Amino acid sequence: MDAGVTRFIVTGSSAQGSKDAWALAQDYPGVMYATAGVHPHHASEYTEEVEKTLAELLRNESVVAVGECGLDYFRNFSPVDAQRKAFSAQLELATATKLPVFLHQRDAHDDFLEILAPAMKNITHAVAHCFTGTREMMQAYLELGLYIGITGWICDERRGAHLQEIVGDIPLDRLMLETDAPYLLPRSLKPRPKTRRNEPRYLREILRVVAECSGHSESSIAAATRENAVNFFRL
Repeated sequence: MDAGVTRFIVTGSSAQGSKDAWALAQDYPGVMYATAGVHPHHASEYTEEVEKTLAELLRNESVVAVGECGLDYFRNFSPVDAQRKAFSAQLELATATKLPVFLHQRDAHDDFLEILAPAMKNITHAVAHCFTGTREMMQAYLELGLYIGITGWICDERRGAHLQEIVGDIPLDRLMLETDAPYLLPRSLKPRPKTRRNEPRYLREILRVVAECSGHSESSIAAATRENAVNFFRL
């Protein structure tokens, strides 16, 4: 709270993880919210029973999005066919529940678009979570109606240089800021924390870097991204 972060979205990435996220949200009503979904790494675990669990969780007011779901061909912890099936099934859940979708894509852009594009006509909102792709990918997602989520990846002078060049092209009404905590600790933090554990309070550093790279003020980005998140997740 002292860092100005007043509400949190806790991400579900498996059936059990989604239950845990919901339970945590129950402990902090109005402050913490949850998503319910199966990450592509866990796609091979996606069964009818898992889908029933997600559907039950998605009936709760504190569960505000479907996902994290999508495709990840970088690691392929689950077979491609299983990933595609789990992704399609969760897009159907989003259509049925009229909830937004929290999306993951890594090294699977073409297949991701092939599955997502026809589903978007029935989906309220969708965000490309932790976007790390090219300008062309970003433009394709914007044209499809997606929001773009920027994390501490942009604070990495090694891997995030291309994001620093293109972040200013994201319309403010489509921009979201995320930490992806406990991952992706911003490398630009000074002094450097003693551990690599990322925390929601470091969102301010992501805001600072995005403002510096985009040419917008920190206050304008903070106001826009807050409004985007409130509207997207119906907080």
